[in-house]
Amino acid sequence: MSKSARLASQGLSHPEVLARMRDMRTEDANWREGRTWSLVYNAGEDVRRVAAEAYTEFMSENGLSPLAFPSLRRFEAEVLAIAAELFHGDTAAGTMTSGGTESILMAVKTARDFARAERGITEPELVLPASAHPAFQKAAHYFGLKPVNVPVAADFRADVAATRAAIGPRTALVVGSAPSYPHGVMDPIPELAALAQERGVLFHVDACLGGFLLPFARRLGHALVDFDFAVPGVTSLSADLHKYGYAAKGASVVLYRTPELRRHQFFTYAGWSGGLYVSPSMAGTRPGGAIAAAWAVLKYLGEEGYLRLAGQVLDTARALREGIAAVPGLRLIGEPGLSIFAFTSDTLDVYALGDAMEARGWKLDRQMSPPALHLMVTPAHAQVVKPFLEDLGACAASLANGEPAPDGSAALYGMLGSLPDRNEAEGFLLQFMDGLYSGE
Repeated sequence: MSKSARLASQGLSHPEVLARMRDMRTEDANWREGRTWSLVYNAGEDVRRVAAEAYTEFMSENGLSPLAFPSLRRFEAEVLAIAAELFHGDTAAGTMTSGGTESILMAVKTARDFARAERGITEPELVLPASAHPAFQKAAHYFGLKPVNVPVAADFRADVAATRAAIGPRTALVVGSAPSYPHGVMDPIPELAALAQERGVLFHVDACLGGFLLPFARRLGHALVDFDFAVPGVTSLSADLHKYGYAAKGASVVLYRTPELRRHQFFTYAGWSGGLYVSPSMAGTRPGGAIAAAWAVLKYLGEEGYLRLAGQVLDTARALREGIAAVPGLRLIGEPGLSIFAFTSDTLDVYALGDAMEARGWKLDRQMSPPALHLMVTPAHAQVVKPFLEDLGACAASLANGEPAPDGSAALYGMLGSLPDRNEAEGFLLQFMDGLYSGE
């Protein structure tokens, strides 16, 4: 641990603190210029400013006590009502959370407690496609469910027949994605939900990524599979406000078809000497800024704003998909039609391609099984389609000609992908995390 990480005897001035912080971010991903293809959902400086000012206005308020801060209670109630209307949840009830992972944790915990209380299941199982977000694996690990992993079909969507075979007497929850993060395809939600309903099992739609894009894409004429509470059998749904809702991090919603189902999410404790304790979600203290900023951005953009941004995102994504498919040696994975997708190659090392693009200032996520590069498109990317595709074509041609790629993560991903033992790969990841938290 370096001396600079210790608490100094005297503090720095306000300008000095900010100057040091800005200096430390010089190697951060360059999302402002649209050169980063994940993590940040940039809808423009005006939206960012609204979110920032609303967040700062309520930075000190604490959502733990809605009685102390009725403004936060009203903000959250209105956000949830807007979400319920977008997702056809006439009777839906839910809460805000800190993000998609917490929303998924809450949905799984609720399903576990419902299965225990209503069906007497003491060793619950969670049925999910291989493409489902790892937060479901985390939830199963935390809450003592057995994950039953189902392979995806040839089109990378959840396999309905395999899911039917996986549902058993201990199944507490079945999962589908709208869309899945790795390949941007929509799982067959109506068919999966029907299976769950037939067996008397709860069904969760993970719309964390697409939730605040899909309703507007449909209004713009995009043909989409039904995915929300309009589908019989869907009992819960998660959608992130800080993704295509463009709110400040971290803000998400988890909704249930009925308030009665939501009650299994809450935690209550009446035996504490400190008073009565109730908590709607995982967190105790809930940052008021995130709740307020989500409300502010929804009100600022309105339906017109979200339609405009959705159109820009979908047009940009289509141009990128067409451009990538036209590069010799590259092909898209599956048939994505929304804002996220992955591409691979049968002739090139895509990890080396990612390193070559990174050397030109583009940050692309790497994926495995199959090896691929991944893009998540936001309004900010509309301005970089041409230079991105030009660089991609040049880098692919260079690799095809046998020229070496700059040093990067290609060797690491190639090594991890070749390991036959998953435990060995996970052991490496544990060492990596230790290194992150012990180094500077």
